Amino acid sequence: MTLPLDTSTLQARPVRGADRRVRARHIWFLNSAFDRIGFDTALERIVRRDPERPFAFVVTPNVDHLVRLSRGGELAPLYAQAWLTVCDSRVLELIAAFSGEEVEVTPGSDLTAALFEHAIDPAEPVVVIGGDGDVIQGVTARFGLKDVRWHQPPMGLRTNPAAVAECAAFVAANPARFVFLCVGSPQQEMIAAACIERGDCTGVGLCVGASLDFLSGKTQRAPQWMQNARLEWLHRLMEEPKRMWRRYLVDGPQVLLIWWEWRRARAKLRAFEKSFSARLRA
Repeated sequence: MTLPLDTSTLQARPVRGADRRVRARHIWFLNSAFDRIGFDTALERIVRRDPERPFAFVVTPNVDHLVRLSRGGELAPLYAQAWLTVCDSRVLELIAAFSGEEVEVTPGSDLTAALFEHAIDPAEPVVVIGGDGDVIQGVTARFGLKDVRWHQPPMGLRTNPAAVAECAAFVAANPARFVFLCVGSPQQEMIAAACIERGDCTGVGLCVGASLDFLSGKTQRAPQWMQNARLEWLHRLMEEPKRMWRRYLVDGPQVLLIWWEWRRARAKLRAFEKSFSARLRA
């Protein structure tokens, strides 16, 4: 991971309008519209965003998310409200490259770590939704945080609108530059959407799943060589086989069918565009 920024400036007050884009915002790949930015640009935009602006959130789709997006349901409209969409999966990055598309990878865990290591002032408030006491204690101790505002929602959040609304109310009552939503998908995106709907929440929400588990030491992340080899999924499968086997061995491989269908649709679209252009020239 490289940080071309002067990291001493990352704690400075963000500049209004710093999230302007000069290129086409998205590239459509499989079932998600990814922002055309890399890790460093994503980090800078998040850090520079004015904390007094209305709440916005970041999603980090991986293979599991794209498979669920292909099935419809609540995830697609939630993703449509995201301010930034960055690719969490090195496997997706590889599939995109094989398809001639450039989708840069920005793992949510790396993004979270960079914020705590380079951007967050230990004295500023940090809001966390989810996790447990050990995770909060571990992250607080590791980074010397002085003002962690933690809300632990009940289980079954996905089917508990009142609990989702309570999470959003907590965010509104505790303004902070960064709100870490760590309750899994689609629960974390549901909370983010509820924050937007309220209209009185501020800051940037990061839908980053188990990222704080890694930072706290509760869960061991894959060694760097496995990350580089795009085998982080295998490490998680070996660490938690009972919980992860279906995600990685049953649902995950379905992304290949989604990719095949996407390629066919892209080929038809390109053929139509070529035919249409030829007619215009005739």
